[in-house]
Amino acid sequence: MAELKLVDIKKSYGAAKILHGIDLDIADGEFVVFVGPSGCGKSTLLRIIAGLEHVSEGEILIDGHSVVGVPASDRGLAMVFQSYALYPHMSVFKNMAFALENMGLGRQEIDQRVRRAAQMLQLTDYLDRKPKALSGGQRQRVAIGRAIVRDPKIFLFDEPLSNLDAELRVATRKELAALHGQIGGTMIYVTHDQVEAMTLADRIVVLRAGRIEQIGTPLDVYNRPANLFVAGFIGSPRMNLLPGRVVGPDAIRIGNEPHMIAMPLPEGLHVDDEITLGVRPEHMDVTARDDADLAITLDLVEHLGGETYLYGSTPGLAQITVKQDGQTAYQRGTRLRLHFRRDAFHLFDVAGRALRAN
Repeated sequence: MAELKLVDIKKSYGAAKILHGIDLDIADGEFVVFVGPSGCGKSTLLRIIAGLEHVSEGEILIDGHSVVGVPASDRGLAMVFQSYALYPHMSVFKNMAFALENMGLGRQEIDQRVRRAAQMLQLTDYLDRKPKALSGGQRQRVAIGRAIVRDPKIFLFDEPLSNLDAELRVATRKELAALHGQIGGTMIYVTHDQVEAMTLADRIVVLRAGRIEQIGTPLDVYNRPANLFVAGFIGSPRMNLLPGRVVGPDAIRIGNEPHMIAMPLPEGLHVDDEITLGVRPEHMDVTARDDADLAITLDLVEHLGGETYLYGSTPGLAQITVKQDGQTAYQRGTRLRLHFRRDAFHLFDVAGRALRAN
């Protein structure tokens, strides 16, 4: 396995700038997930690492050695694509062995590698089948097995689960996490699905418009978002982001609410400063108190069995989402008062940067 270092990576197509100076260190054996909305540059960055795209500027170092200009086939990396890209006329065994045969390995070595990977991926009973006789999840496991047998320095995954249905995505995601635990390889995984990022990553790299917005562990990114974009992107359902204004020492007013909300504020804020208050759906509690932080009228109630999502509106604010454990009896049109947990709110300045409370 290997360490990877990216230094000031830039990519342009003519006048269109795609990546704007990416700096990143990935440790040996680390599982790093690139996440961001469509068009943020995450797949382009992965293809640059793989050698499938040329870098416009910058340096790519694998174990301290530059690979800029080194062909993809000589970088010692293995990539699993969104499409399975299997040879339809070959058996599962042949699909997994094909690259090894081109490398000139002996028949016994090839057999050992393929059968070891098949056992890891629970494909032993399917080695003689053609891809058309497999389910989508099994085909994706074959594509992953084809990468494993090459014993690469780094595994690269480009949205490998996006073609699977919801149930298969969950199952295959668990298999990938278990696989990383087994082989301990350095893995870089691209997805637009922040649930995949949260559940798979040792560290998450959040990208937007060709720039890194934040790097951190899943819980660090979730609990301490660096800015409004990360706060709104990481988390499902997304964080409630409420525009407000400072109205006094340790007090703000949000939307058209007539009363002040008392909460500790960071140093440097002044009366009339505009801020955004962020509260995750699970950090809002329904209360009977008259001094509640916010009152909403329910527009929609989603009962999911073990939890309930409440969607409500109030003048001057976007729709509010509240997560409740278990099952509730609330109905559309119900008026609810909400209390924000003071130990779990987030504040952002007018530029969208996170502010830390005293």
